[in-house]
This record gives sequence, C-alpha cells and structure tokens, in this order.
Amino acid sequence: MEERYLATVDLGTSKIALSVAKVAGNSTEILYYSETPADGIRYGCIFNPTKAAAPLRKAVAEAENELGIKINQVVIGLPRYGVYQEQSSARIDRSDAESCINQEEIDAIKNMALDSYPLDNPEKQEIYGAAAQSFSTEDSINCTEDDIVGMPSAVLEGNFKVFVGERKASRNIDIMLNQAGIAAARKYFLPPVTADAVLKPEEKENGVALVEMGAGVSSVTIYQGGILRYYFALPFGGASVTNDIKMECGFGGRLAENIKLGFGSCMPDKLQTLNDKILQIRDEENGSVQQLPVKYLSEIITARTREIVDAILFKIQESGYADRLRRGVVVTGGGCELTGFCNLVKEMSGYNVRVGYPIISRISVSGCEGVGEVSAVSTIGMLMLAREDSHLNCIEEVSLPQKARPSEAAAEKAVAQDSVPDLAGTVFDNSPEAPVRTGTDKKTPAEKKPRRNPIVSWTKKTFKPVEDLVGNLYEKMEETEEN
Repeated sequence: MEERYLATVDLGTSKIALSVAKVAGNSTEILYYSETPADGIRYGCIFNPTKAAAPLRKAVAEAENELGIKINQVVIGLPRYGVYQEQSSARIDRSDAESCINQEEIDAIKNMALDSYPLDNPEKQEIYGAAAQSFSTEDSINCTEDDIVGMPSAVLEGNFKVFVGERKASRNIDIMLNQAGIAAARKYFLPPVTADAVLKPEEKENGVALVEMGAGVSSVTIYQGGILRYYFALPFGGASVTNDIKMECGFGGRLAENIKLGFGSCMPDKLQTLNDKILQIRDEENGSVQQLPVKYLSEIITARTREIVDAILFKIQESGYADRLRRGVVVTGGGCELTGFCNLVKEMSGYNVRVGYPIISRISVSGCEGVGEVSAVSTIGMLMLAREDSHLNCIEEVSLPQKARPSEAAAEKAVAQDSVPDLAGTVFDNSPEAPVRTGTDKKTPAEKKPRRNPIVSWTKKTFKPVEDLVGNLYEKMEETEEN
C-alpha cells in the first residue's frame, strides 16, 4: 500500500503549530507535532511575513532533522478574522430531465456560485470558502445536498453562504512560506475544518454553536440541520486577558502569561479555598516583592472574559439561530482552558456547555504530546480533510517509515520541562532570566490548585473598579475597525 505524508501549519497569534502525518489507505498516524511561539502575526493574520517566516523556518528545520525528511509544501489555514459572509446562488438547466443529479453537477453549481459572486473590490478581496445552504428543483425546494443527489430534474438551483476575506492576508501567507523555503499545498478556510474535528454529526444536525477562543481571535460558528449557517470572529482572545493582567499589575508580558496559566480563573466568587491566597512576585534584580491576591487576579480575568463572551452571545442572537441550538455551546481553543470558563459561558448563556477536544478516531497520535489538546483542533481538522485528497503528498526523502525516533533536542526539551520549578508556591521570579511558559504548556495539578498557605499577611487596599481598568470591548472594536 502506497504511503503519503502530510504536513500542516496552523498560524495563531501566539503560536505556530506544525504537524507531520503518514497516510496509508484509511490509516493516519501523526509522526510529529510541535508548537513554536509566533512572531509577525496579529489577530491570526500575518502583518510582517519576514518576522513570521523565522519561527516557521526553525520549526520546519527541527521537524526535518528529527524525522529525517524534506518538507516541500504544507497545508495551511487562512485567517479567521476579517471574514464576512454573503449570499450567492446559481442555476443550471439540465439537458436530460429524466437523468438523475450527480455529485459532479453539485460541485459544478457550487463553482458557478463562487465564480459569479460579484466582489466589491476584486483587487483587495477573495473568496475563502463557501457552504451550501439548500438546493431546489422544479418539484422540490430547500433540499440538502444528500437529498438532491439522485433526484431527476430539468432544473438545479443552489443557495450558498460565501465567505469573503482579504486578498492581502492570503498573499502574505505565500510571502512567508516563500521566505521559509516551502510552498502552500492547500489553503483551508478553518471554521468548517475545525468544526469537523470537534463536533459530532448529531450536534451539527440538532443545532450547536462552536466558540473558539484563541490568543488573538475569538469566533463563533453555528451549525443547524447539518449545515454551516453562520460565522463571526472578534479581534479579542486570551492575549487580551494577559494584556489586562500586565497593564493592571505592572508585570511583563511573559510573567503575566505565566501567572494566568498557573493561577488564572473565571468567576472569583466561586474560588472557595483559593479566595484568600496571595501571590508574591519577587524581583531578583532589586529584591522587591509585589503581592497579588488570587481573587483580584480572577476579577481582572473575569471582567475581560465576560465582555468577550457577551459579544459572542450577542452575535449568536443576531444570527437568528439562538433558539435552535438544541445541543448548546461547545467551547474550544487555548483560551477556554481557563478554570471556570465553561461555567461562565453556561451562566451567561443558559445553554449546555462542553469543552471541544479534537475527535481523533482513525488517527493514531501516540507519542505526540499536545496533539489531543484543545489548542490542536485546527491541526487535526486540516489533517482529516487533507487525507481525503489522494494526490496530496507534502514530503520527500522519508527515512523513517516507522514511528519517528526522538531527537536529542526533543530529549533536552523534555528534561527542561521536567526541571521547571513548581509554580504552586506563592513566589514568582520576575527577573529577565525567569523561565518562559507558552500558552500551550500544560498545567500540573499543583499549578491549577496551589496548596500552600499564604506566607505574607495582606493589608486591605482599595482598588479601582476592574471594569474601568480593562475598558469597554465594543469601544475597542470600533477603534479597531477605524484603524
């Protein structure tokens, strides 16, 4: 059985995820997965291709050295933010009214709808993707794709949702890949790809809202009747929460991220035993110590998170499907790992809420740490879609037909991770040499629930209202649109 190899790249505001998988028939095995801190990316869009190419080039080189391969091209995702949806339709008159409609005709009418859609500015816009909404014949209306195939008809008409994005954003991906020395094998519009990796068929059928909270972008994708009905993205995410901690407490960005990952939570009124905990952040350069109550940290985080969730719920209501989401809300993405995030969404929305981990059936992921986490949902989705293309092969000179062997660099990385000091204590090192934790690092139980008692007494202090400090989400959205 002939083997093929796939390589995918998921571009995020805070990280670039690279994966390599082997496909043999119906079997797919992930050989390699890594997440590298990103640069030159804002709101999931590349604004500086030269800066963005550097970490990608490094990630590709590490994968090639570890697996003994040459990556020539990659499957990559298009930006999520800055995409808007429009309606498009197409119609064909069939020459033989007694013949049955086939899949080729469905694909042809979809291409007609895409080609005939009038872009406002073709030089600056391009169509990222489309989703079929319904099909009609002279006898039937509002049929699904599964129902329409096999029906005899003289006429075939289709209605589609067309997703339009910026041409420059797509072009910057090509520039970045060219500077990294690889090519784009396929570019995917990620919302339906991610949904296929997270949602179950019965959820899509009965109505569900998939909320993905990344570092720079939070999005909502709504399915009903098995069809993608609505999509919208906000330019706010986990990085906005980190920035609020940094600005309010006067920390550096890396320290603020470490504290958020180690002790961050939503809904401060439900902290229970953590309510009276106090963190001490020691600056090794001047010996000063700064105190931060865990409850106050949670108030900062909750203020921003509530605004993001409130904006998402507003868009769900605006979509017209708010009353048809029988399966509630599924949350995914690295930002949803905050303690209490699901409970906050459930309290604010009234929907049933679950965390969406990637569905990895028929994919072997043994030995690839992190690929089963919520931050890897887009990677799994791209692999599931790319493997359906039997002509797609991204790699040459494969010298490891079996499972990849760990490199010395990977072994050193594992040792380093094991030696990271336990953050469950109340003392943080704020020196420039302090270890850096990325948003993809997994928290140990000790990090999630500090067990030590406070070692410093706390004097009550009056703080400014958190809402005044973090600002208003909608005002910032308007400023972002104007800029």
